[in-house]
Amino acid sequence: MTGEQKTAIASFLDLSADCLAGGYARPREPYRFEDDREPGDAGAGAAGTEAGEDSLEGIAAQVRSCRGCGLWGTRTNAVPGEGVSSPLVLVIGEGPGADEDSSGRPFVGKAGQLLDKMLGSIGLSRERNCFIANVVKCRPPENRDPLPGEAEACAPFLARQIRLLRPRLILCMGKVAANRLLGECNGLPGFREPEAIGRLRGRFYDYPVSPDLSIPLLATYHPSALLHNEDLKRPAWEDLKKLRAFLAETGGI
Repeated sequence: MTGEQKTAIASFLDLSADCLAGGYARPREPYRFEDDREPGDAGAGAAGTEAGEDSLEGIAAQVRSCRGCGLWGTRTNAVPGEGVSSPLVLVIGEGPGADEDSSGRPFVGKAGQLLDKMLGSIGLSRERNCFIANVVKCRPPENRDPLPGEAEACAPFLARQIRLLRPRLILCMGKVAANRLLGECNGLPGFREPEAIGRLRGRFYDYPVSPDLSIPLLATYHPSALLHNEDLKRPAWEDLKKLRAFLAETGGI
C-alpha cells in the first residue's frame, strides 16, 4: 500500500470520527505515511530513509490530502506549487486566491499574471528557472491573511520544498511571506509584531536551511499590492533589479 493510500484511509477515519463526535473538524498534524516495501527490499528502503529521500511529487500528494488545519474544509483544490525542480529562484506568496483554489495552481489570477510579467522582465519564468509556492497551500476564506495555526500546519511542507529545491535565492512576495520566513531566520515562527513590507523589502537576508546551508532571501511587494497602488511599481522594480544583479554576479543569468 502506498503512503498516499494510507493517508486517504486515515483521513476518512478522522472524518468519520469527527462526524460521530458532533461534526466539528478537529485540527490534526499532517500524516507522514511511507509506501510499503516489497519482501526482501527492507535494506533499500531503510537506506532511502536514512538518506532523507523525499520528492516534490510526494509533498504535493500529501498537501492535497492534508487536513492539518481547518482550511481543508473550505478548499476546492489544495495548491502545492509548481515550477522547475532546480530553480534559480523560489517565489513564495501568502496563499491561494479564488483562481488558484479553482485551478490548483499558484499565482494564476490577475496578480499571478502580473507576477509572470515581473519575473519575465528579468529573465525568469516558472517554466524555465523558477518554482512558485505559498506559505499556506489552501485558500483562506475571503482571501484573509493566514492564521498562525494555519501557517504552522503548512510550515513542514514549505520547509521540505525549500530543502529539496535549494534555490539560488528566495523571493518573498508581500508582508505575510516576508514576516513568516524572516521570523524563521531569527528562530521564531514569524515576527511577534509583523513588520510592514516597506521596512523589509530591498535587502538581502540569510534564510537557514540547515546548520551548514543558508539561502539569500529578498522581499518585495505582492503583485496584488501593485495592482491597487501603482506608486509601488517603481520600488518593486528596484527590488527586481537587485535580484537580477545578484543572479548575474553568482552566474545564474
